[in-house]
Amino acid sequence: MGLAVLPAETVAQETPSGGRLVVAADSEPRSLNPAIVASNGVFFIASKVIEPLAEASYDEDGLEPRLATSWEAADDGRSITFKLREGVTWHDGKPFTSADVAFSALQVWKPLQNLGRTVFANLEDVETPDDHTAVFKFSAPTPPQMILKALPAVTSVLPRHVYEGTDIAANPANAQLIGTGPFKFAEHRPGEYYRLVRNDDYWNEGQPKLDEIIYRILPDRAAAASALEADEIQLAAFSQVPLVDLERISQVPGLTVVTKGYEDLTYQLVVEINHRNEILADPKVRQAIAHAIDRKFVVDTIFLGYAQAATGPVPKNATEFYTPDVPAYGFDVAKANALLDEAGYARKEDGTRFSLRLLPAPFFTETRQFGDYLRQALAEVGIDVQVVNNDTPAHLKAVYTDHDFDLAVGSPVFRDDPAISTTILVKSGIPEGVPFSNQGGYADAELDALIDKAASTVNAEERIALYKDFQRLVAEDLPLINVAEWTFTSVARDNILNIANNPRWVVSNWADTAIQP
Repeated sequence: MGLAVLPAETVAQETPSGGRLVVAADSEPRSLNPAIVASNGVFFIASKVIEPLAEASYDEDGLEPRLATSWEAADDGRSITFKLREGVTWHDGKPFTSADVAFSALQVWKPLQNLGRTVFANLEDVETPDDHTAVFKFSAPTPPQMILKALPAVTSVLPRHVYEGTDIAANPANAQLIGTGPFKFAEHRPGEYYRLVRNDDYWNEGQPKLDEIIYRILPDRAAAASALEADEIQLAAFSQVPLVDLERISQVPGLTVVTKGYEDLTYQLVVEINHRNEILADPKVRQAIAHAIDRKFVVDTIFLGYAQAATGPVPKNATEFYTPDVPAYGFDVAKANALLDEAGYARKEDGTRFSLRLLPAPFFTETRQFGDYLRQALAEVGIDVQVVNNDTPAHLKAVYTDHDFDLAVGSPVFRDDPAISTTILVKSGIPEGVPFSNQGGYADAELDALIDKAASTVNAEERIALYKDFQRLVAEDLPLINVAEWTFTSVARDNILNIANNPRWVVSNWADTAIQP
């Protein structure tokens, strides 16, 4: 399609300072606290204010220091020691210390966070021998590979003095953020914008480059494209410009389509299944649904080629873990019909076999479009599907708290390691209300045991082998159905410098992002 990638390389000392960056935002998260809700919608804004111990990097080791300057894991997987950055202050002027890290880990990440409760399941203590050392102690061997890969997404550090002794989930600072990052939270006008302003006391001298970031609320993607063309905004991320408009907008002078900066944010299009429904508890029915889906059509028509067909719960671009050696479910309507017949669900006089309620995730145009496609695809094999469209809060409550669905279209994110955000989709025993988790009631002792074993296997090669077995088991029994995997695009003004320079750029701190006058 002839789309360009905006160069990310700019010599730091030549980067200009000042200016306001106006960015499109398509939603307003209920909570902006990334230490509790580790999701990209939250990170998109909060990562500029609240920092993790480390950020993802294109460098060989995959990590760049943030609030931690170095880390060392014990060979037995029972501890990992972080050396913390000195001279860092919170936005309210108080010093950042190891006590903040210990509090965040033990009181927030482990008990409250959607991802941290899995990653830090075996965390029993955080020792703080001095103000700039934090020693994480684990009750069972815990893979350093997992912990280090999780640092960018899971370790947003909160100020202990603001949260200690309060109801953490209801603390006003979840909306009026206080962090150590390059930008301070200034204001939020619901339905209009979020405003962040420069932190003049940021620990990294010479940063941030921008004076201000404005997130303009634009739920309508077409409006984002129009605002870019009118130079009312300078950046639209997370494919907020509709895919059908990319070819045209790439030809607009001064605008560039950017495909980098999402490598560690692979989204997965999945069909979530409520196994409490006795029809869907039958593996033959799940297999029939998988065979009824034309993945090539989904990739080519819904995603316009900006995706690829999935084979299982680990995406192809996660080359360290991925295996193609899994059961496959090619598009085969005849096979789907045969499986439904074998399961005992014959067609009735009206041609249908049974009815299901389908809740498509409202987060993206593509998830909604796939919901409409799936209704039509399942009608071909005699399954009557009633599509129920909700807004984001109602969808999350219906699927992940109330279990009020038969099928749902989900869009979980693969975060560089299966233990961080993927095994939670199929492991049993996840508490109600945890978003993007197994709330379909699926339980398999063999799969649970494998997940637990991988979570305590320190040797990286042995752990990778276990996750290849994990992929085979999931693809075989289909607790959910993986359909496609995709990353996003950004559209930016040509004078925006230092963008897409790490594999989580859109949800990183933008400290070196600048505007060329």
